[in-house]
Amino acid sequence: MKDLTNGSIARHVLTMAAPLAAGMVIQMAYQMIDLYFVSGLGDAAVAGVSAAGNLAFVVLAATQVLGVGTVALIAHAVGRNDRPDANLVFNQSFALSVLCVAMTMVIGYLLKRFYLESVAADAATIEAGNSYLSWFIPCLAMQFAVVTMGSALRGTGIVQPTMIIQMLTVLINAILAPVLIAGWGTGHPLGVAGAGLASTIAIVIGVAMLAVYFVRLDHYVGFDRALMRPQLAQWKRMFALGLPAGGEFAMIFLYTAITYYAIRGFGTAAQAGYGIGGRVMQAIMLPAMAVALAASPIAGQNVGARNGARVKQAFRASVVIGSTAMLALTIFAQWRPEAFISVFTKEPEALRVGAVFLRLLSWNFVAQGLIFTCSSMFQALGNTRPSLLSSCTRLVTYAVPVVWLSTQASFHIEQVWYLSIATVTLQALVSLSLLRMELAKRLPGASGPAPARAPVSA
Repeated sequence: MKDLTNGSIARHVLTMAAPLAAGMVIQMAYQMIDLYFVSGLGDAAVAGVSAAGNLAFVVLAATQVLGVGTVALIAHAVGRNDRPDANLVFNQSFALSVLCVAMTMVIGYLLKRFYLESVAADAATIEAGNSYLSWFIPCLAMQFAVVTMGSALRGTGIVQPTMIIQMLTVLINAILAPVLIAGWGTGHPLGVAGAGLASTIAIVIGVAMLAVYFVRLDHYVGFDRALMRPQLAQWKRMFALGLPAGGEFAMIFLYTAITYYAIRGFGTAAQAGYGIGGRVMQAIMLPAMAVALAASPIAGQNVGARNGARVKQAFRASVVIGSTAMLALTIFAQWRPEAFISVFTKEPEALRVGAVFLRLLSWNFVAQGLIFTCSSMFQALGNTRPSLLSSCTRLVTYAVPVVWLSTQASFHIEQVWYLSIATVTLQALVSLSLLRMELAKRLPGASGPAPARAPVSA
């Protein structure tokens, strides 16, 4: 366990953000490795895997219900020096994750084809997406276990073990991808199905390694069967924080699905270009996401310790560090966006759509980083409803206009990207305004050091 209620805030942010960013880069490598090998199978395969991969946002939204509640409540418990409550939260969260794994498997296989038929441009894209999901759904389901254990560690200020295990799983995935997708060494290529299978095998191994870490090495929180018995009061605590945060990520799924729907008339190449551009942009946003994720446990522990001045310092430091990184990436994306896209496709139309998408949407990088940081601060403060409200403003201001535009004879795909720029900027302003009000309400007149705390044992 790492005490984040003392020492330099900026140093804590950088110390935690670095391995978090490395872990997310490694996690993103799952998708990039699959996309690289799948791109050799044609535009229909790329579009199908990209559309199917959008379901990851639905699972991510659901995992946030557990992950956000786990991080915030454990961080608060650490700040209060209340180890029994931290253990209770972890075990209740893990028990819920097991239930969610089973539910995701059932729902995923029942609805996967219906979803693909709703957003894909043609039958070939539907079949490619369906084949991929048939083997990728178990990987999505196992994310609940990964997020629960990783969030527990992050709440206690520990991030390196999760990063190391993620690195090992991506190495496994990188080895398996060419073997299963392209048939290297076996002569039996599985195509897009192999991409899904490689990811599933790797994540199962990762879950096993995390479980071993908790059993043998972590001594602050750990598995306890007695504490895993359902306690509705504890579930309510986690859901109060997690449900709005999950809804926020569900908005990302809806936003992406609506975009696929709106541009379907431009053909498979356009959907492939958007899919590649979207994956690349997710990778570029990782520094801002890492800084925001670091801010949550830092601010959360100080909320638990009732040190309002350090909570505000955590926000300011995260904004400065995150915005600096995103400004540098904006400049690079403006300069050579095609350099990112050409790694995954040489098809002229897909390359053009992806490069234009990335050049225009890069103007949102700083604003998106602010949104991430505000969201993490809401989690640390113990009220995630404002973050959901902010996401709703973006969905409403984007969805209705873009669907209307797609019905017009003068509709151009660039109009979708310009609308996205405007709505993300609006969301950032809304998030900042709501956070200012939340800080004033929960930390009135916060200044000076917190009352002295008893030493925290690791």
